[in-house]
Amino acid sequence: MSKIAIFTDVHANWPALEAALQAIAPLNCDYLVHMGDAISIGPHPAETMACLLQTPNLHLIMGNHDAIFAFGIPRPRPAWMSESELAHEQWVQAQLRLDWRDQVAQWPFVLTETFAGVTVTFLHYALKATGRDFASIMKNPDAAALDTLFAPYPGDLIFYGHTHQLSDLTGQRRYVNPGSLGCHTQAVARFIILECHEGQYHLTHHAVPYDDAPLAAAFQERNVPDRKFIWKTFFGAREAKLR
Repeated sequence: MSKIAIFTDVHANWPALEAALQAIAPLNCDYLVHMGDAISIGPHPAETMACLLQTPNLHLIMGNHDAIFAFGIPRPRPAWMSESELAHEQWVQAQLRLDWRDQVAQWPFVLTETFAGVTVTFLHYALKATGRDFASIMKNPDAAALDTLFAPYPGDLIFYGHTHQLSDLTGQRRYVNPGSLGCHTQAVARFIILECHEGQYHLTHHAVPYDDAPLAAAFQERNVPDRKFIWKTFFGAREAKLR
């Protein structure tokens, strides 16, 4: 039997990542996967990146924010990136070690593995023909729409992230988004445990609570650009407040 821990979109939320890894550790997983966007949005890019790079058996997939770090902020500033987003990305890159850039650049955009007879593809989101640019996000897709979106990718199961929303739909295959680990209206770290045995599989969704007071404090103490917009947009109505 193979046991796999799957999570996505940590987005520099180190307290949430620590809570998830502490919950995963006693489960004796053979394989861990993070499906992109380790950094940006949250206030702990360096701590988060260091933790991910040092976690045993963890396979890291390229997300759009990871790609901005690995390959550089687009120049000139593209229309889809506001001035405040640019300031935030510049702040993020200033926190990170330059020697990490080459490591992140090696992360795959798509990873396909077979576990005990079950073929699984992991990716941040569907890609355009370039193989390095992400397709536009589908809002509230049904299973048929996901059949089309993920048609190029093999597997009995497709795991993805990017939208931050938990989703679990079955069409021609099963398409599962664990929901962002780091960005959520509640202070819970979300992940999935997949167990595969003799061509069959079983998966369970997990949501581990964590203390988000240090997260809110770090936004303020580190003077994170655009922090009030970020807190409202990506973390919602929480008891912990920015000072």
